Amino acid sequence: MPRHYDDSHPHSASSAKTRRQQEDQRRMAFRRAIETYSEERRLNQELSDYLDAASANFWQSTSASEGARQSAPSPR
Repeated sequence: MPRHYDDSHPHSASSAKTRRQQEDQRRMAFRRAIETYSEERRLNQELSDYLDAASANFWQSTSASEGARQSAPSPR
């Protein structure tokens, strides 16, 4: 009894594999984008915290030097 071979089957298997690879590539690109976004947010937060601390230190030292100038006797 002769067998009937479906020539489209190997093609559909390779197209399914190609489709899965493309989906994996899209999924990985999406994951990398999320990781990049998260890393940028974390770095921006650290930078913001650092700038806030630096600004606070600047204003504390400025007000301390102003206070020192006001309490020092003026030279004549």
